[in-house]
Amino acid sequence: MTELDDLLLPLDDGPLAPAPVKESGWKLLIVDDDEDVHAATRFALAGVRILGQPLTLAHAHSSDAALALLDADRDFALILLDVVMESEDAGLALVGQIRSRLGMTETRIILRTGQPGYAPELAVFNDFDINDYRTKAELTRTRLITTLTAALRSYRQLREIADSRRGLELIVRAAGELMGQKGVLAFGEGMLGQLKALLAHPFDGFFCVPGEGGEEAAPRLLCACGRFADKARTAHGIADDGGALALVARAFASGKTLFSGRRGALYLRNSVQAAVVYFELAADAPALAEGQRRLVEVFAANLSACFGKVRLVEEVLSSAHVDGLTQLANRTRFILDLDALAAVCEPNSVVALLDIEHFADINDGLGHDVGNALLQAIAQRLRQELGSKSRLARIGADVFGLIGSEELINPENLFRIFATPFAVSEHSLPVSASIGLSRVLEGGLSGISLLKRASIALGRAKSSLHLHHEYFIAEMEDSPRRRLEIIRQLREDFDAGKLALWYQPQVALDSGEIVGIETLARWPQADGEGFVHPPSVFIPLAEYSGLIVDIGEWVVVEACAAFARLRELGLAPRHIAVNVSMPQFRSPHFSTLISETLARHALPAGALELEITESVAMDEPKIVANTLRALKRAGARIAIDDFGTGYSSLNHLRELPIDCLKIDRSFIDEIGADTCGAEAAPEAKGTTRGGMFAETIIALGRKLGIATVAEGVETAAQAEFVRAQGGTIGQGYFFARPMPFAALVGWLAARRAD
Repeated sequence: MTELDDLLLPLDDGPLAPAPVKESGWKLLIVDDDEDVHAATRFALAGVRILGQPLTLAHAHSSDAALALLDADRDFALILLDVVMESEDAGLALVGQIRSRLGMTETRIILRTGQPGYAPELAVFNDFDINDYRTKAELTRTRLITTLTAALRSYRQLREIADSRRGLELIVRAAGELMGQKGVLAFGEGMLGQLKALLAHPFDGFFCVPGEGGEEAAPRLLCACGRFADKARTAHGIADDGGALALVARAFASGKTLFSGRRGALYLRNSVQAAVVYFELAADAPALAEGQRRLVEVFAANLSACFGKVRLVEEVLSSAHVDGLTQLANRTRFILDLDALAAVCEPNSVVALLDIEHFADINDGLGHDVGNALLQAIAQRLRQELGSKSRLARIGADVFGLIGSEELINPENLFRIFATPFAVSEHSLPVSASIGLSRVLEGGLSGISLLKRASIALGRAKSSLHLHHEYFIAEMEDSPRRRLEIIRQLREDFDAGKLALWYQPQVALDSGEIVGIETLARWPQADGEGFVHPPSVFIPLAEYSGLIVDIGEWVVVEACAAFARLRELGLAPRHIAVNVSMPQFRSPHFSTLISETLARHALPAGALELEITESVAMDEPKIVANTLRALKRAGARIAIDDFGTGYSSLNHLRELPIDCLKIDRSFIDEIGADTCGAEAAPEAKGTTRGGMFAETIIALGRKLGIATVAEGVETAAQAEFVRAQGGTIGQGYFFARPMPFAALVGWLAARRAD
């Protein structure tokens, strides 16, 4: 007798069951590359009912066909799967896909094979949650049905557990959300929505309280859904509903939650008033099972507690979700808001973290009372500017969280909000901030994930030498493995000489003369068609790894060599500038490197300009001043980069041997037509934030007798405004973009020819 003949043996205890009726039942998927097995299985299971329900069979003749079927429909209770099909392990590979990729953890799987030698390891059963393994010869009809029965019983238990877990999670979440509702009406509307999620079926229903005559009078509907929706706040029109009011009256009279078929009346009671939630499922929906009724009763018990304490719980939740100092939402509430944002995935929404720069200095210098008052003033201004259309929170000591549309939550608008100093006690405190932003471009994220992305962007903004804001991009993902991989590749490419220097000219605003060139490090791709990573990515990692010292030394040497070649060609301007990082600046050999490099290329004093950031300049001012004097003696010019974005002490600034102030591009960006156009009134010119600060820095440069360089000049209007205020030098796309050395030579030669 063949194994297929064995499959066709009758049940040991009786004849075949009658043909199945059309009703819902267990859905089984048969996966086997042998059509005879499919035919035998259909015959063996024809008319069979298991645990009171019929079987519905679907068939696939390969693992690929099975995957395609499951991608379209995953609602299968059991899969009867051949181990050996296209390959010896095709069945096991399919199991892995079902469990991991498709996430079908409740579906039961029975493996069978006609080749006993292919039995899987025990670990496979555990890892993939396989119910049983049988050879086809073992599966007589009786054994097949017995095996299916055990597996389907397990599936039913898992579904009941999953449904119960889902229901309890919904109940817990519903209680938390409903307790925060303001007023009974809002509570009732939210509760109907939560009940719909718990029942997993739409229903007609209403939330009611006793009428004027007490619990025996016709109820007064507060809110309703479905066919009762137009009858809210009145009992009119439902008196002859065929049982709805009768069940509600019985619930009021008994003080209990009652069920009748597909209907239910949930009784709620507080110390003052009772209420009932009535629902009725559609006629084609199954009646509530015992487990579902128990969940609904638990739901009602939880709602009773919520119903009686909506106001009280609102205050309790407020204290748990509100920052006591600023009265903004706290970190916990902010994460909940982010969870809600992630669930709806609004593409135009932005999450921002705003960090107050040098807040610790304010606390240390002026005291914690002033620091707290400043935080309150910042919170108040954020409310005034953004509160009605955004969600605000204080999520750290000096870190604020913002959620809103990109029209409001963007760097330009946020910097504008901070343009005016804050009046705190007797102080007028100018405040600057670093901003990390993350656009909500995809769904499926958690609130924590959105917060993490904004935090990564904020960290990048705080460490940036030029910008004080950053948008999150995938390259920033805070993965140690990715950081180490970038650092490894950067080290390899640097050692292999694959990094390059690009150059951007600096132009005298009064004459158009090219007076300087800034050197910029780039990491080009091998094909020269782009860059491996932008400087905003690899420079911080070079600093993190310590590689920045070697890269910085290379930049100095290469820049001086390039400047020497320009001198030979008769194209050299007055100086060439390079950026200096904190690790370079602190190196005891740095001044020696400068003097030796200038001597090697026979460059005159002042030919090399070293740009240090304002934060470096203000760090340990006496030590910094001594180091800068040593660099001046070595023949270098000194420029303060990104000036105006940090906390500079004018007294310390006066002590530093500097030659130039570079106005941060954020101040130039905000110079627009209203600031410098011919149509602007004289008294209006220079009144915007960018115009005001640029004008102030230019005036400071004149008082100190030093040059000023406006970075990021992109329009003729900006260039004219800076020139009109007495600015000396401009740099930006309006004059020239950064370019490699060969292009720079051609550009300079063309300018010289003109």
